[in-house]
Amino acid sequence: MENNVFEQMAKRYDTEERIELAKVIVKEVRPELRNCKSKSLLDYGSGTGLVSLEVSDLVADILLVDSSKEMLEVAKAKISHKGINNSKVLYSDFTQETPELKADIVLMSLVLLHIPDTKKILQELFNILNIGGKLLIIDFDKNDKIHHPKVHNGFSHDELKKRLSEVGFKSTEIKTFYHGNHIFMNQDASMFLSSSIK
Repeated sequence: MENNVFEQMAKRYDTEERIELAKVIVKEVRPELRNCKSKSLLDYGSGTGLVSLEVSDLVADILLVDSSKEMLEVAKAKISHKGINNSKVLYSDFTQETPELKADIVLMSLVLLHIPDTKKILQELFNILNIGGKLLIIDFDKNDKIHHPKVHNGFSHDELKKRLSEVGFKSTEIKTFYHGNHIFMNQDASMFLSSSIK
């Protein structure tokens, strides 16, 4: 794994803006995890755990997966500091190789936009999910103001639904839940939550 930009950002990743944005996302994700006390959650591209560690009370256990060791170090420190005993971290990049894992719920919050081959990663996550499992994706709606060689400029709901059904998901519901100023590459943008069942 090449020295990714997130390694350098890790220690100062949790800015006030990111923490505020994570709170908005957590508020939207929590209802999705009702009645999931016995279920396992895998947070893919977890970063420092800004989202998943805030829902650790709703699930049986959480595996935070990231391709940045530094981010996971920050997450580990939070886990021990907060006394969270059902969360572990795993250093891995599923775009390179996917370990043998199973989960009831996979969460991917503001990660898909960084992955060039979206279909491949969705396929990997589909394979990790148990039958009846749920994939939760939070990301930005398509935004024509954004142009960046390494980042998708958001996703249209129809395209994403199509891609999810191509990899095998049975049903997908997508809704835009938040509009914010300067939240996506300094542009005003909206975020959606996509929930798919395997």
